[in-house]
Amino acid sequence: MKYPIFFPDATRAVVKTLDSTDIGSTKTEGILVNTYHLYRDLGRTFFKKRSVAEFMKWDGHIVSDSGGFQVMSIAKKQSRKNAVTNAGVRFKTDKGKTILFTPKMSIDFQFLLGTDLMVVLDDFTPPGASYNEAKDTVERTILWAEKCKRVYGKNLKNHKGKKRPLLIGVVQGGEYLDLRRKCTRALAEIGFDGFGYGGWPIDSKGNFNYEVAKIIADEAPDNYLLYGLGIGKPEEIRGCVSLGYHIFDCVLPTRDARHKRLYVYDAKSIDDINVRAQKFYSYYVPNKQKYFKDDRPVSTACDCLLCTNYSRAYFAHLWRIKESSALRLATIHNLRFYSLLMEKLGEELHPSS
Repeated sequence: MKYPIFFPDATRAVVKTLDSTDIGSTKTEGILVNTYHLYRDLGRTFFKKRSVAEFMKWDGHIVSDSGGFQVMSIAKKQSRKNAVTNAGVRFKTDKGKTILFTPKMSIDFQFLLGTDLMVVLDDFTPPGASYNEAKDTVERTILWAEKCKRVYGKNLKNHKGKKRPLLIGVVQGGEYLDLRRKCTRALAEIGFDGFGYGGWPIDSKGNFNYEVAKIIADEAPDNYLLYGLGIGKPEEIRGCVSLGYHIFDCVLPTRDARHKRLYVYDAKSIDDINVRAQKFYSYYVPNKQKYFKDDRPVSTACDCLLCTNYSRAYFAHLWRIKESSALRLATIHNLRFYSLLMEKLGEELHPSS
């Protein structure tokens, strides 16, 4: 992988409104799939015969998250007592069946998916957790990380892929910096290819918590990858790259695209983009009255399908008549914005490449 890299969420092996060819056209180098949803939707038997890359005809990188956040959020919504224990997470399926999702199940299934990077099952520290509640999630996260690492090692013995999949440990602990440090150090002792910034990254004042991001980076052993799990705002990605982070994933650009929110660089051309400017991008909302007769492209600092072929007026027309192609074009544009962001940040890290 070439870093930094951004993975849009292809939760159920699809980025909404796009096919795999569309994703590739945006110069997006990788995608993220969701372990829980693919386990629930398709199951083990299905992926014994095909990898997720083969299934969706994708030849880029693929990350599989653990599925832990989804499983636990669903279990907690079901108001089940003892839904999360050291054994795993109990939840009910849509068919009413109770399943215990364990660290072993998560890693075993990620090997069946055949992804390039896997994430251990962790106990998400919820926003507003007390110190003792956060401590419990840290202890369980460490316990599950140890189990995941053992299962990972066993799977490697039968792994037939060309390259060993990377394994990321997830740091929990909420806003409690001592717990974050404790979790990071314990995970380092177990040994992984990198650390993920787990939990909710926004502090109690509504700001991105760079203190936690820095602790994880400072405590990481040399050559560890740093993964901003779910971190997607462009300025936050920029800030984390400055701290040494390599990998990011988020639903933000694709979800915003479907809600008429496009990201546009404040520049005349791609060469003029300055991601270190205090304000380097703006939001473009296509259905405003002033765009209905505007023959300019959405952005001259973008080479995506939308910006190189269609006017603002035509794009606004598509939204006005509720044409589904508007969703596709918007999503393509936002993904190209993010791949350009990775290119520009990468040029700073590797100026000679």
